[in-house]
Amino acid sequence: MAESGKITDTADVQRLTVLNIVGLSPRHIGAHTPRLRAFAYEHGLQSFAPAFPAVTCTAQSHMLTGSDASTHGIVANGWLDRENAEVRFWKQSNRLVYGQKIWHVLRKSNPDFTCANLFWWYNMATDADIAITPRPLYLADGKKSFDIHTQPMALRESIKADLGEFPFPSFWGPAAGIACSQWIARSARWTEEKHQPHLSLVYLPHLDYGLQKFGPDAPEIAQELRDIDAVFGDLLDFYNARNVRVLVVSEYGISAVHTPIHLNRSLRRAGLLSIKDELGRDGIDPFGSTALAVADHQVAHVYVKDPARIDEVKALLEAVAGVEKVQYAHELWKPGIAHERGGDLICTAAAGHWFTYYFWEDDDRAPDYARTVDIHRKPGYDPAELFLDPNISMPRLKIAAFLLKKKLGLRSLMEVIPLDASLVKGSHGRSDVPSADQALCLGASHPITRAEDIFEEMQSHFKDTNP
Repeated sequence: MAESGKITDTADVQRLTVLNIVGLSPRHIGAHTPRLRAFAYEHGLQSFAPAFPAVTCTAQSHMLTGSDASTHGIVANGWLDRENAEVRFWKQSNRLVYGQKIWHVLRKSNPDFTCANLFWWYNMATDADIAITPRPLYLADGKKSFDIHTQPMALRESIKADLGEFPFPSFWGPAAGIACSQWIARSARWTEEKHQPHLSLVYLPHLDYGLQKFGPDAPEIAQELRDIDAVFGDLLDFYNARNVRVLVVSEYGISAVHTPIHLNRSLRRAGLLSIKDELGRDGIDPFGSTALAVADHQVAHVYVKDPARIDEVKALLEAVAGVEKVQYAHELWKPGIAHERGGDLICTAAAGHWFTYYFWEDDDRAPDYARTVDIHRKPGYDPAELFLDPNISMPRLKIAAFLLKKKLGLRSLMEVIPLDASLVKGSHGRSDVPSADQALCLGASHPITRAEDIFEEMQSHFKDTNP
């Protein structure tokens, strides 16, 4: 794409849109999803065991590179930066993903090929032609202002002028819901109308929220399914009218869970996790810790400072109730970038279980970020951020007071997130799941048996349609 944003004529190539409906699994194709059901009936449904670990950043990287973590290096949604001794989650630079992406490969056969990445992850510092991704502004006084990042940069103001501000609170946190997926769908239509990219990658996260909060069999899920089915149906009608092929994928399904596992508390009790006092609260000392677990849904990477103690730590972890298996890194990945980023040991939770990042023994000593929505500071994934603390009598009033203080320029924490991990009823991360909870693909022309096959399906589409 030229700097002006003009796209080369695409008349000779049928364009493709890949709709990533997060959390969609075969169990959901039914009465509450009539548009998805009809699409599956007409174009075919295939399910497959998700990538391991079955989490967003790893699964998407499999799809967009056609390789596994040994090559692309995305071993989870976050990992311990060993050099800086810092846990880093939800980073956004596309340069973290090693190897060639789908748009690189397709440009080789067609230099005019264009790709729009609409909210798939690792969407900053990218050489995709169009990129739109959530990105708050982090101000010097500690405030955070919700916003998006785009490429080219000029798209940011033009799309917000046409569509309004991105509804950031609906993207994650207690207010997460359909609004963000609706906005992303409108951004996909906007991008198609103005730029007609050959390939559009569209991320629709809505189902992920309710499935984690309530579980896949909860009665609340019926409305969640109807909501995302309506978004899908509108997009399908739009793309059909423009002769754009639609492919539907999901990264993983959500399985029911009932028991959280606190690996860092087990490591702490064994004297392996170093804790420091931070103004009367507990904090992790990564430099001093013999072993540290970075939890990510149903998978946890455990980093062991002294290689001579890895077997000792492995035996301890294997004895923790709810841990299905503990693997050495070399059992999963070839030597290289995955070993540098991943844990020395990788734990998988048993069915019905999932891992928290919790490391404190007394809730009164929980770190200041624990009761807030803070996806970057927490040393692991925290699905409790989807809930308002039921122990707060009037949480909306507390939120209103926080927003008023913020408007007045006062510093404050919005401490409304519970510390009760048992509230979470759905999780993912395991690759060995029942067929009903597997990832799926609707509309593929070739067999899809693993996440990497999505890459081959996209590549073959343009081989088949390019004259």
